[in-house]
Amino acid sequence: QAQLVESGGGLVQAGGSLRLSCLASTSIFSRSVMGWYRQAPGKQRELVATVTIGGGASYTDSVKDRFTISRDNAKNTVYLGMNSLNVEDTGLYYCNTYPFQRYWGQGTQVTVSS
Repeated sequence: QAQLVESGGGLVQAGGSLRLSCLASTSIFSRSVMGWYRQAPGKQRELVATVTIGGGASYTDSVKDRFTISRDNAKNTVYLGMNSLNVEDTGLYYCNTYPFQRYWGQGTQVTVSS
């Protein structure tokens, strides 16, 4: 069973920054494109960003130029740097493979206040 442990969320004012981390089990991390997903209250989970094994990144339009996804393959860790946060970024953030596999972590809550 894959394991994913997210951390780094918190409460921040609009315009602020956070950096999320996700530690993944070797069984999935070493051979997978990794992604960050988020679920806002009352909405479906959405894909925010992905990063290939080689470091190539892609982003959903709403976070381009504000978020940066990266990975450290030696540490089985994927990161999401988030700048210029706004209230629409509020949600529970998860990491998983892309496409996602069935096991999810507990997520880390990001709350942006106006």
